[in-house]
Amino acid sequence: MKVSLREHGGIAAATRLGRPAKMLDGSLLDAAAAAELARLVTAAKAAQSSAPTHPRPDEMSYSITVEEDDGTTFTLRASDTGMSPEFDALLSWLDARLG
Repeated sequence: MKVSLREHGGIAAATRLGRPAKMLDGSLLDAAAAAELARLVTAAKAAQSSAPTHPRPDEMSYSITVEEDDGTTFTLRASDTGMSPEFDALLSWLDARLG
């Protein structure tokens, strides 16, 4: 599993313009970390709302794109005010590892 994280908007949006997505290759993780990543991705995907979000000025939004080992790719999206606890847990886990 490969995961990429993109951050959009916010007060310092201009400082992130043109930056590539932060990437994490799950195959480089130890077994426990890889299992935790898979669990967090599954939970966030299950909690993903199909309701449209309406970003507020200076609000951060996030896109997490997941490429599974079978080649399936999907993207999860959320904003600071429209984030499920499951998405927040995945985002926090990724932030801790991607810096």
